[in-house]
Amino acid sequence: MNIDKIAMIGCGSMGGGMSLLFAENGLEVSISDPSEEAMDKVLNRAEEEGLGGKLKKFKGGDYKSLCASLSSPKLLIFSLPHGDVGDKVLEGLTPYLTSNDIILDCGNEHFANTERRQHKCRSTGIHYLGIGVSGGYQAARQGPSMCPGGDEEALRTVMPLLERVAAKDKTGRSCVGAVGKGGSGHYVKTVHNGIEHGMMSAISEAWGVMRAMGMGIEEIGNVLKKWNEKGEFRGTFLIAIGADLAHKRDNKKELVLPTVADKVVQDITGEEGTGIWSNTEAIELHVPAPTLNVAHAFRLASAYLGDREKAKKVAGGGWPPRKLELEKGQKEVFVEDLRKATFATCLASYIQGLTDIDAANKKHEWNIDYAAVLQIWKAGCIIQADYISEELLAPVLDSETPKYINLLFNDRVVKDIRKCMGSLRKVVAKGVESDQVIPTLSASLEYFKIATGTNLPTSFYEAELDYFGAHMFDRKGEEGIRGPTEGKHHFEWKPARTADGQEER
Repeated sequence: MNIDKIAMIGCGSMGGGMSLLFAENGLEVSISDPSEEAMDKVLNRAEEEGLGGKLKKFKGGDYKSLCASLSSPKLLIFSLPHGDVGDKVLEGLTPYLTSNDIILDCGNEHFANTERRQHKCRSTGIHYLGIGVSGGYQAARQGPSMCPGGDEEALRTVMPLLERVAAKDKTGRSCVGAVGKGGSGHYVKTVHNGIEHGMMSAISEAWGVMRAMGMGIEEIGNVLKKWNEKGEFRGTFLIAIGADLAHKRDNKKELVLPTVADKVVQDITGEEGTGIWSNTEAIELHVPAPTLNVAHAFRLASAYLGDREKAKKVAGGGWPPRKLELEKGQKEVFVEDLRKATFATCLASYIQGLTDIDAANKKHEWNIDYAAVLQIWKAGCIIQADYISEELLAPVLDSETPKYINLLFNDRVVKDIRKCMGSLRKVVAKGVESDQVIPTLSASLEYFKIATGTNLPTSFYEAELDYFGAHMFDRKGEEGIRGPTEGKHHFEWKPARTADGQEER
């Protein structure tokens, strides 16, 4: 299939950027959006960049004219908000589509919506692919990381085009690959964003700790720059942009970062759904992901600034972070401990996210290609982390049939965790002493202890469940108790009735 014309439906920051990216790569792009202003903004940018002749706008909802502008088979790209918007657009397009036409849904859509639309299109011969796109609006223009999933025939058809426009790793390979069947592309992107949120929380917590140490904003930026240059944070996108934004000044030459309110609202305003879904999916699949869960709760709590102000007043000032006191000459030592603790938390985010993907893959039988996932995450995406990808993930994932996905089963990964555990304990302890806000750092410490523990206090938990609910329990040392199966034993801790026949409570 020689693709030279495409349609882009949705011209926001992502759709607009991708429209220019495809035009720059030699395609004619028909753009459609309910907002004339959004389309004109894209066309104006195209003129400024010398791409004006490559883009043409069509009135939002005029799908007949839009489809008539394309060659056959047609290729249409969605860059739409998640939810029923995609259903309405698909319904409007369907009368003008024919067998072998292809839709690439490049929004952050819920995988179940993707699979429902795939099923709806199947009888008409239309191919519907769910493609996670990462890297933000800058990458949408320059070349994003792309995570496509769906039927093999359509994936083979569009892959040359996606390889042309996708981000390239340091060897020149495109950061795109056929992930698997069904909604796997959108699912992997959802979990990518969950990992992203865990990492962002950890890095912001480290920033807060350094501020409590009395470090200036630009000084912290310089520290992050060093972290990004070598060691476990080598080539980590979120560390790199943290170093960059710490030095940005406005037109009055004032630092911008101190003016930013301490609230993250995207989950609540509806701009972002993936952070919610990555957590609900982990819970429904029974995957322990406390770093991701707590990162999400942190975002939610931060969003309600007014509630926090009211609660602070009721609590007589609350428990704000105090100055973090260190012994003389220990500043650099503690910053190094903080680096290791932050890395361990970012690594915990990866471990939990990949375990989530593995559980979903087994449930939905997507046949996920983990080597493709590894390549997709090497560049152009928000969770790009060169050391993690090259040193820790590649030995496990760079295979058609990985032996296991749980990174806690890998000696090399666990070696890095062991190197960081002392620092993680130290940072959490100092943070607790001085009331630092460190939710994911502390949750990750507990995660590593729990996930590798074989004498947990949950034996008491299980006994209480059996006490009031007769939920049964396994006995220590028995065979066949290593999986999550119902116990074989019940103990009558307290009879339902006393000897005189009265009901016990």
